This record gives sequence, C-alpha cells and structure tokens, in this order.
Amino acid sequence: MPNLNEVLAVILGGGQGNRLYPLTMMRSKPAVPIAGKYRLIDIPISNCINSNMYRIAVLTQFNSVSLHRHITSTYNFDSFHPGWVQIWAAEQTMEHKEWYQGTADAVRKQMLEIQSARSKYVLILAGDHLYSMDYSKMAQFHWDNNADVTVAVQPIGREMASRFGLLKQNENGQIVDFAEKPKDPKILDDFVSRDDPEKPFLASMGIYFFNQETLLETLAYKPEGEKFDDFGYDIIPYCVKKPLRVFGYEFSGYWRDIGTIRSFYEANLELSLPNPSFDIYNKDQRIYTHGRFLPGSKLADCKLDNVLIAEGCLIDQAEISHSVVGLRSMIKKGARIKDSVLMGADYYDSSGSIPIGIGENCDIEGAIVDKNVRMGQDVTIKPFPRGTELATDSYTVKDGIVVIPKRTILPSGTYIGPER
Repeated sequence: MPNLNEVLAVILGGGQGNRLYPLTMMRSKPAVPIAGKYRLIDIPISNCINSNMYRIAVLTQFNSVSLHRHITSTYNFDSFHPGWVQIWAAEQTMEHKEWYQGTADAVRKQMLEIQSARSKYVLILAGDHLYSMDYSKMAQFHWDNNADVTVAVQPIGREMASRFGLLKQNENGQIVDFAEKPKDPKILDDFVSRDDPEKPFLASMGIYFFNQETLLETLAYKPEGEKFDDFGYDIIPYCVKKPLRVFGYEFSGYWRDIGTIRSFYEANLELSLPNPSFDIYNKDQRIYTHGRFLPGSKLADCKLDNVLIAEGCLIDQAEISHSVVGLRSMIKKGARIKDSVLMGADYYDSSGSIPIGIGENCDIEGAIVDKNVRMGQDVTIKPFPRGTELATDSYTVKDGIVVIPKRTILPSGTYIGPER
C-alpha cells in the first residue's frame, strides 16, 4: 500500500509578487509576514507537517534571502527523523540558462532533484494561500481512485467563477473539462458540477497531487514554439485531454488566495475578530514558525477592541481597534489605530530623532505598516476610496489601502490620505 513517506511536497515560492508590492519590495512573496508573527510560507509547510508529510522542497527565485534565512533557522528535524525541508533555488545549468518562466516551468527545471528524492508521488502547493488542510486525506482519495492526477477543488458561486480555473466533473468525480477564469456565461453554464444553486461550480485551489511518473512525463512535453509553463493554463488542461485519470478532491473548509493587497489586508483583519473563519488557535492544526525568545507584550492604560497582538510589544496609552499588531511593535501614548495591519519590527531601536515604531498622537486607519518603519509624532494616515491606486516615494495606495513600505521614515506631522 502507498504511504505518506513516498510523497514529496513541492511549494512554489513565486516570482516577483507584483500584486503584493510594495510588501515584496525587499522580500519574496512567501516571506511576507502574516497574523502578527508568522510568514506566508509557514502555512503550507505547517499543513505538510500536520499531514505527516515531512519531505518538503521550497522553490525560490526572487528576493529570496529572508525566506532562505527563515526556513533554514526554523524547519530543522532531528537526526533520527526521516524528514527535511530543502530550498531549491533557481539556478543556471547546462540545460537551462533562464529564470523560471511559470509554475510548471519552475518544477520542470527541478526534475533532476525530484527524481533524486525517489518519491512516488509529488504534491504541488502554492506559497500565498491561507488555509488549513489535511493533505493525507487528499492523498488517500488519490490512491482510492487509482488516479494519475488529483486537483484540490472548492465549491464556489457564480459571482466568483470568473476569478478561478473551473473544473467539470462527471458523476464519478473524474474531471472531464477545465477552463481557466472563464468569462462567457455560456461556458459557465457548461461547467456546473454540483446540485447546489448557491455554489454550483468547482474551482481549482492550485493544489495538485501527481504520480511522479505522470508529472515528469507531462513536464517533459513542450509543444514547439508554444508556452507550456503554467499548471493552471497548460498542464492541467493537457492532463484532462489526455487519457489520464484526473480527479477532483473537494475541500469545503476555509481557503483564501491572499496574493493581492486587498485580500491580504482583509484576511489579516479577519483574524482579529472573536470567531474568525481561519482558526490560528487550533491545537490539531498548529502553525509553526521561527521560535523567538521575546518577552510578553506590555500594555499600559490602553483601550483595545478586536486586536491580535504578537509578543514583544510595548504599547502605552493607545486606542487600537480591529487591527493586527506584529512582533516588537512600539506604540507611543495617544496613538489611535483602526482597521490596520502593523507588522512590527525585526529589532528594538530607539536611537535617532525618530525611533522605530509609532510616535505619539499618531492616527492610523486603513493601512498596512511594514516592518521597521519609523513614524514621528502626529502622523495621520487615512484610507483612500476603494479602487484608488497611487505610488509615491514614501507610501503606496493599492485598492484604497495605504501601504507604508519597510524601513520608511515618516516625519512628524505627515498627512497621508484624501485631500482634506
């Protein structure tokens, strides 16, 4: 019988992450902090560990130094454990001189490493999704159906259908057709797979379970003069058209693609609510990250309402609501923070005329403040109308959300927001 030790998990580290810019200005997308103390890469790696899958490779390419540092300092199994977490960085070889051209091309360029791992099955994962999933159940589904390829799918409604790759299943659960982000209503009508008027469609989650032989044979094929570099646009439709057994594994739990500033912002703020859809306190689905020896957060005379606060913070006489406060956040008296994500700091530093942190009497609303930002006194940040896009030297606005890039210095009295 197959077993989980025969599964190799490959996590795609992503390219430049333009949709999350400027959070990806100095780091790769999977290294972006989330929920106060974690990084995006912690989600798929933790899911693997919780699923008893311990052979994990992370494919990296762009701004990957901090991601490498995080992985190598965090995920170290002991000498008596068969598992490992390896970084497979993009590299030039005699066969390949260019960078990764897409998700499938990234895996194609690591075919030798995949073969060397001697795993019979390969699980392909994305590095920018927020969810908790037991991959072992997907693996068992794959084996029970004697599948060549299994795609994790989630039920969605018509209003969301054009944003995802849709799969058409037959009565046995086998995928018989695939369309990537269809806009035509007639095509949508042809892709109804569920007898549920609210969620009649099945969307690809970007999670794929392959027999290793099937994966390598498929990636080895590349039509002359055509791009064949993406799993969603190329590989999965090709597998469906071939005489392969391609099945859809239905997952109805929480799953969110947080590859945009808006989705990232909203997913973080939801975690500050009393009963969020994604439970970071689930003892059976723990999220692992780098262990830090930080003191508990200290708050003095503060007013808090729906706030998620990481460790190592010093907050004095502040009013904070519906926000996430990251590691080592220093917030001075009189500050007001609402509907915002503060990523905190990598270290404590009170030197200079403007120390790291939020200065006295600052008023911050509808913003993402990246790490190591120095903010003087009486700084005001207000959200812009939804849909506003703007870029300046000291801040960026994405879909109305103000993003203060890492290490930015905002002098006292700075105003960021719509015209007053």
